[in-house]
Amino acid sequence: MPTPTRRHALAQFGAAITLGESAYSRAGDPKPAAPRIKIGQIGVGHAHASKLSVYRASPDYEVVGVVEPDTELRKQAENSPTYRDVKWLTREQLLATPGLQAVLVETRVRDLLDNAEACVSAGLHVHIDKPAGESLPQFRRILAAAEKKKLLVQMGYMYRYNPAVVLLREFLKKGWLGEVFEVHTVMSKVVAAPERKRLAEYRGGIMFELGCHVLDLVIGVLGKPKGVTAFPLHSSALDDMFLDNTLAVLSYPRATASVKSSAIEIEGGDRRHLVVCGTEGTFHIQPLDNPAARVSLSKARGEYKKGTQDITFPKYTRYVGDAADMARIIRGEKGADFSPEHDLIVQETILRASEFPLKD
Repeated sequence: MPTPTRRHALAQFGAAITLGESAYSRAGDPKPAAPRIKIGQIGVGHAHASKLSVYRASPDYEVVGVVEPDTELRKQAENSPTYRDVKWLTREQLLATPGLQAVLVETRVRDLLDNAEACVSAGLHVHIDKPAGESLPQFRRILAAAEKKKLLVQMGYMYRYNPAVVLLREFLKKGWLGEVFEVHTVMSKVVAAPERKRLAEYRGGIMFELGCHVLDLVIGVLGKPKGVTAFPLHSSALDDMFLDNTLAVLSYPRATASVKSSAIEIEGGDRRHLVVCGTEGTFHIQPLDNPAARVSLSKARGEYKKGTQDITFPKYTRYVGDAADMARIIRGEKGADFSPEHDLIVQETILRASEFPLKD
């Protein structure tokens, strides 16, 4: 039998990412199934572009086509099961598809914002992969245009619907951790030489590419930082100038946060973690990708006892929760969990942590 704490965690997770319950009739439910949402994808060049498989498997969506003007990238994609039997279109053809409601923007990072802006201009909801390009003014313009048109801009940070993170948000909402004074995060892996060369094109290195995922989590806990100090290093023997060993320290009036990201840590995925320390408790998630949590509390809270306890969670599949949430938002069943203001603060913080010059 599961422990009470595990039951609670499962309940929280289930409530957060129930898949498509609004999209089809359950047994004994006389209501007809809701129409599937027509969605397309622009680009296959992003590291997370294979998330299309989640949308193809979902009862909420009908994938109408994929755009990829780069011949080599398209050829590689055509050999992947993710893109088997998809319809290949030009961007103009996709945006003109009758009934199209949303687009996944999965290009290389440098092309994300131009394509997202074209989608919003066409009146479409967008999911933009991370990070949101290099131009803060352009991203701000996209968010403002989408808000004016009542369109969703969903960012592709992959831990937002992680069940441990969902439970952490519940603890914070209820005040069970007290006043947060410290956050630690680590987000690392080993990046192979060919990929290092591609990523070296972007200022900030691995912080920009990978650390952005946990920066999103830190902003979710503490909000906009007062200061951001970057400590970028190139530590590999490879002579590629890729910033592969990075640290950012975020300062707040009553808290600090450290964000560490490297591209040279063996089995780095196992040490990916988020630790939130408050005056009434500590919530430690590790690893992030196959989440488990250790929680320490100053006193009993709900089903959780005073002292330290371990919490287990169901297997986490990236982007399933994001896809389900997008469907509910598009259908008007709920509002967005992450505001344009949050996404703008995250992007500004990523750029500052990557030492980009900010322009108004």
